[in-house]
Amino acid sequence: MRVWRAAIYANILILEATLAAFMPTMVDSFGRKVTGLRIALTPRCNLKCIYCHHEGEVKPQREISGEMVVSVARAAADLGVRSLKFTGGEPLLRSDLADLVSRIPRGLDISLTTNGILLEKQAMRLADAGLDRVNVSLDSLRPDVYSAITGCREGDLERVLAGIDAANSAGLVPIKLNVVVLKMNEAEVPQLIEFAREHGLILQLIELLDLHGLGVSGDIEAIERGLQAKADHVRTREMHRRKKYFLDGAEVEVVRPMDNTEFCANCTRLRVTSDGKIKPCLLRSDNLIEIGTCDCERIKELLQEANMRREPYFGKVLTPAKSKGS
Repeated sequence: MRVWRAAIYANILILEATLAAFMPTMVDSFGRKVTGLRIALTPRCNLKCIYCHHEGEVKPQREISGEMVVSVARAAADLGVRSLKFTGGEPLLRSDLADLVSRIPRGLDISLTTNGILLEKQAMRLADAGLDRVNVSLDSLRPDVYSAITGCREGDLERVLAGIDAANSAGLVPIKLNVVVLKMNEAEVPQLIEFAREHGLILQLIELLDLHGLGVSGDIEAIERGLQAKADHVRTREMHRRKKYFLDGAEVEVVRPMDNTEFCANCTRLRVTSDGKIKPCLLRSDNLIEIGTCDCERIKELLQEANMRREPYFGKVLTPAKSKGS
């Protein structure tokens, strides 16, 4: 019976993937498709990371309702969005998280970004609810450095590592490790690569969005030159034109948004803030759209309006696409 169910489910997935190819897709005025949606579930967090940009939010006034989250996901899926990522704050602080995941439309790739502290106890429940994979922030393997970056409690690093093991066991794979490259952790990059290799993880090295002049950014350019020299091969992703380096069984992706016109030119995302606003760009807060409803048809209209407000933040690398007949 299980074999038949697995076969039927596999055929359903194939059918859904085929139908997805014919689904409508939002395209902004610069010719960029929107295929991904990030929803911040809460502004609350159990860490105080020195680099946190709070998903670009400014003083959120409330927490988005579960009903609105599900409605937005359904509306986005109808408009051709294929991937949904839950963020925060720390999304594992939402008591209704597993229920939310279970109500998301099938066919969407559902992932979650977490600091991992609460992941060990929730991983299997979230996998059973339909979560596909997780990104876990792990800025250092050294307790002293991890504490200096995150302001964590004693034992939190061990909880994160246990959470990664639990996510692996639950099948929330591939797991991506998010590492913001700072002066205080850049020397650890070789050890983090080895850790990722040993545990079958994808390492994401992320350039600090140092918009406030903190002066703690690591030299990600030098690190990427080293990866380039050592890599067995290199692949460029469509999203943001990110480079992925493959080194003797390890997979390392480099995310460099600062002053990067190519990054913006290949952005495929819309965002929803933790207080229920559509955010066309991480780095702007002057073009948000209040959702204010759980009606899917109205939300579709608002998503399409937000899509037309999208424009590259860094550089004038694109010009608005001409409409047909113009």
